[in-house]
Amino acid sequence: MDMVNTSEEHVNELLQAHLVAALPTLNPTKACNIYRLIRILVRSGFFARQKLGDDVQEDGYVLTNASRLLLNDNPLCVTPHLKLALDPIMTVPWHFLGAWFSNNDHNSFETAHGKILWDYCRHDPQLNNLFNEGMSSDSRFANSVLIDKCKGVFEGLNSLVDVGGGTGTLGKAIADEFPRLNCTVFDLPHVVAGRQGSGNLRYVGGDMFEQVPAADAILWKNNGEVNDEAWNLTETQVLFDMLMMALSTGKERQEEEWTKLFVAAGLSDYKFIPILGIRSSIELYP
Repeated sequence: MDMVNTSEEHVNELLQAHLVAALPTLNPTKACNIYRLIRILVRSGFFARQKLGDDVQEDGYVLTNASRLLLNDNPLCVTPHLKLALDPIMTVPWHFLGAWFSNNDHNSFETAHGKILWDYCRHDPQLNNLFNEGMSSDSRFANSVLIDKCKGVFEGLNSLVDVGGGTGTLGKAIADEFPRLNCTVFDLPHVVAGRQGSGNLRYVGGDMFEQVPAADAILWKNNGEVNDEAWNLTETQVLFDMLMMALSTGKERQEEEWTKLFVAAGLSDYKFIPILGIRSSIELYP
């Protein structure tokens, strides 16, 4: 990630030397291996090779659309989300997947750490902050698209509760866009602790499985896309389904499965709206 941000500084003259300089803790004896790392980053689409000029003998490297999402000054920067995904606490559970299939734990995260993710975050401020920052960066990435495509859903409402709203990234965006809408960010007490609302935005701590604050509408986020066939899932969806199996208790669902849930809950109607990538908006009507 340091290499990517240094790339932006030298975007017109990016050579391997600039990338090496971006790693201040690099052991000088390992610098000769940096080209191997660059090579796979080019193959993966994070850098692109480019001729920088007739007077420059070696090719340079420029950022791609994928690597620009890692720039610190990019409003849509997903680096916090990536750091969360790569943190050892989040990767170790994959090594316990086999053991999880043989026990009664909720998921392999519990098998690896002795407690579920939410309880771990409650007792580990460092992971809690990492998780909240990661979720905030993910929300920023989809906020503008969600509000634009679903503007009609929010118009006419007097109150809204963002269930599992985290630090309020999406809630703030909605409150700013609709100043007459009273927006409540609702999440576990340790997530919203110390958060101060203002104007038409407030924070409430609690457990959604026990009680949710009353409002005209409830907003609940889940990164998933609806498909009508079990084997019609994209590669991204299949991988995300595995992620939820290992770290939480959720899963990717077909439209038929969603429909059964909605009918069992006594809802009168629903509507699916594709938002961005694997994200969809599901409107539910009581």
